[in-house]
Amino acid sequence: MARSCKIRRASLLAAVCLILAGTVRGDTIVLKNGRRITALSVTQEGEKITYETASGTLSLPRSIVDHIEHASIPSSEAAANASTLTLKSPETEGAAATLPPSKTEIENRVIQNGEVDRVYVDGLDQEARSGQALANQNAAMAHHAASQFELAHGAMDLALQDARSALTYLPEQPVLLMDTAYLYLRRSEYTQSLEYIERARRLVPEDPEVSKLAGWAYYGLNKLELAVAEWKHAASLRPDAEVEAALQKALRDRQEEEQYKENESSHFTLRYSGASQPSLARDVLHTLERHYSMIESELNYSPPDSIGIILYTQQAFADITQVPNWVGALNDGRIRVPVQGLNEVTPELSRVLKHELTHSFVGQKTLGHAPTWIQEGLAQWMEGKRSDANAAALVAIYKSDPALGLKHFEGDWMKLSNADASAAYAWALANVESLVQAGGMNDVDRILDRMAAGDTAEVALKAVTRCDYAELTHDTVQYLRSKYGN
Repeated sequence: MARSCKIRRASLLAAVCLILAGTVRGDTIVLKNGRRITALSVTQEGEKITYETASGTLSLPRSIVDHIEHASIPSSEAAANASTLTLKSPETEGAAATLPPSKTEIENRVIQNGEVDRVYVDGLDQEARSGQALANQNAAMAHHAASQFELAHGAMDLALQDARSALTYLPEQPVLLMDTAYLYLRRSEYTQSLEYIERARRLVPEDPEVSKLAGWAYYGLNKLELAVAEWKHAASLRPDAEVEAALQKALRDRQEEEQYKENESSHFTLRYSGASQPSLARDVLHTLERHYSMIESELNYSPPDSIGIILYTQQAFADITQVPNWVGALNDGRIRVPVQGLNEVTPELSRVLKHELTHSFVGQKTLGHAPTWIQEGLAQWMEGKRSDANAAALVAIYKSDPALGLKHFEGDWMKLSNADASAAYAWALANVESLVQAGGMNDVDRILDRMAAGDTAEVALKAVTRCDYAELTHDTVQYLRSKYGN
């Protein structure tokens, strides 16, 4: 029985760790969502973190900060290396703006009692309608602060709305353009992200963050040559461990795929080894398009850009992915499948393709927030697996120790042994099967939507089904007993 695995797109994009408010070699603020903000200096004042950037003094609520990494570089040297991303005066083209005296007050007022004060932000919007440059800047700053707060709390839609609103007031501000581009990247909307990246590039063509962002956008669009070029340029402008890691991964992919053939369809870009037959490639694309329509209907979602798929020999798959031997295929943003020895799409390969494609849908629909158990449970459900073969064993596990059924909800599945991986997959399928039986795919869609809005998986589950993980496990066992007679 082939097994497949999904490294969530969040793990890919978490590596971006973009610095949108100015890049320096000074202190680094690490947010709880994994994002890193580099600043000239950082200080804590009660429940507020204040930091200096090339754009001036900014602040964040202490509640969204994980920790601060203080650099040993003197502040004078850090200042000498500061990014050119400064707010530009609406009245003086090309000159850095002196931030208005009300800037700190604006930032402090935007976040009140752990949420965005929308009444205050709306008031600044009203003032900006006067057309005065200072009012525009104040409104832009308020929406930018609101966007950063919403992003830190996982509310991606609200973060993007605020980022776009900020740009309506300062459309030529590189910081705001890259902020918006980053949010589109997080949504896997790579083509849309590139539009904002290119606008920023026209303003600051040699800023390394522009090339860093562009590399991720092109990688997501399966354009390896362009991704490699962008990351090489970013690395030449400023050493960056994350860029270097991404570059090395892309170079390995490019080297392996250099002689690969290419084909495409409405929703897929396919590369395949010369060892595979063109007829197999065409059959794979036809099968994927059929699966795409079904999953699109079930999950009420359409991925915004073409999905990449690579067909490998068995050895190439092992060499490139370096995953445990129980992993039969992989989706790390691109679908990677070994097809050695096949001349046509077999029923087993069709199931594997549907499984991996489900990961693309779920990952993008939830903005990378779906945990592995939901990813794998849904992927197995979509490919047609059911729990009949494992029901008795799962019920026995629960009888011996109910807590054992909770183990698979957390942790890195890539570190599991073959036996533990088998149990985790079985529980994930049973849980999703139970959810679908109780509330239909409508409940599953609502859970995914709530995760996209920023809820954790258990919070989303509780909101839709009124069950936490322990209660879901209990209900799943009851379902297995009822359905399969155990």
